[in-house]
Amino acid sequence: MAKATRNAMLEGITGNVKELVFRQMADGSTRICGRPDFSGREFSEEQKSHQSRFKKAAAYARVAAKTQPVYAELAKGTVKSPYNWALADWFHPPVIHSIEREGKRIRVHATDNVLVAKVVVSVLDEEGNVMEKSEAIKGEGDWWDAEMNADGKVMVEAWDLAGNVTRKDS
Repeated sequence: MAKATRNAMLEGITGNVKELVFRQMADGSTRICGRPDFSGREFSEEQKSHQSRFKKAAAYARVAAKTQPVYAELAKGTVKSPYNWALADWFHPPVIHSIEREGKRIRVHATDNVLVAKVVVSVLDEEGNVMEKSEAIKGEGDWWDAEMNADGKVMVEAWDLAGNVTRKDS
């Protein structure tokens, strides 16, 4: 794959010419590569599943890149577009690092590649029924806090902008 920068003949060129494909990159350079040949290719079930997930991610990213300002903010000063950030967010669910209980206060440390949109804390009885449920409040850094009166097993759900949810019990 060739890369051309500051070339007057290739400035703004996109598309393909015979066996060459020209792509304009976000940094202003032009990438030149051979045309791919997919004739006769059969996809495995795993590849078809990934293609299906990617289509859903792309549909989300097209809308979210225009409606969620956080993606545009993250893209500033980088070669990534808001669309790229939204697409990556769709594929990366939040991570719950720890759950701490201090009396009635439950603290949750959760992160995401973009941001954690909300955290829901539930207290379950011995049979797994919800006794109390509350949306946690964002604290300092990546910490979320909830006040719960019930005693029992704690289950936490962390959500990101793309709708991914991660669940963890303590």
